[in-house]
Amino acid sequence: MTELRQKMIRAMELKNLSNHTQRAYLAAVTGIAKHYQRSPDKIKKERIEDYLLYLKNEKGNSPNSCGSVLTGLRFFYNNVVKKEISIDYSVRKIPRKLPTVLTKEQAWKIICGPQNLKHRLILMTTYAAGLRASEVIALKPKHIESERMLIKVESGKGSKDRYTMLSVRLLKELRHYYKKYRPQTYLFPSSFKKRKGEPLSYETVRSIYEKARKNAGVKKGEGLHTLRHSFATHLLEAGYDIRKIQVLMGHTRLSTTMIYLHVSCETLSKVPIPLDLIDTEQTEKEDSPDDPNHKV
Repeated sequence: MTELRQKMIRAMELKNLSNHTQRAYLAAVTGIAKHYQRSPDKIKKERIEDYLLYLKNEKGNSPNSCGSVLTGLRFFYNNVVKKEISIDYSVRKIPRKLPTVLTKEQAWKIICGPQNLKHRLILMTTYAAGLRASEVIALKPKHIESERMLIKVESGKGSKDRYTMLSVRLLKELRHYYKKYRPQTYLFPSSFKKRKGEPLSYETVRSIYEKARKNAGVKKGEGLHTLRHSFATHLLEAGYDIRKIQVLMGHTRLSTTMIYLHVSCETLSKVPIPLDLIDTEQTEKEDSPDDPNHKV
């Protein structure tokens, strides 16, 4: 490990950056160093700009992706090299898209897709508790609090802890799974020899979901996050208060949770349509010449 890398890791640790952020920042610095085949502290501002344009125009990276690289580089130059870089790079605001939501039947088909018990339980837990991929990966047996029928999520997004619901059906399945596999540190540990006992990678759980979706014949809903979106929407359709759903999801802002109002078919179907509220018979009567109140 180079001295610069050690300094950067130390600086990120002192700033209490998450592991995910640290990996992204290190990848940004490593990327530009490999591109120019020289130490990153020797690369000047103009070359950094050229690198961002290369990522955008030749590699086809999105503006947000390039912006993330620049954030990592800025951290390196400001906190390790102790030299500020002023680069005028703007990230175009991308319109917010509505999340894809599965029906309850589609979610269940995907959950039942894998033959492997552990894989099936990963999908069931994700949907039943509304977890992010990083959260289901980090679950430990001690987080399943059956006495209170709760699941504890430690260090979720924003390094926040929270509780979410523990389904009766899920608890029964988890007990069967625990008796068979006896997981120690992590509830769903890796089975690979090199990583035995360590948590699963994001790529692995994503692959489990996509394979199950394909086997279930469900064409929409790419990405494991679809199960989390479906969890929130199905709760909303079942009559749960939006603020309770916000707490279960671990959203800081209520506006983030409110997006599920736009995708809930049941909620939308209950909204009266103005056109259908018009009393056409009364309107036609008022417009009729025979109506005593009709004005010529």
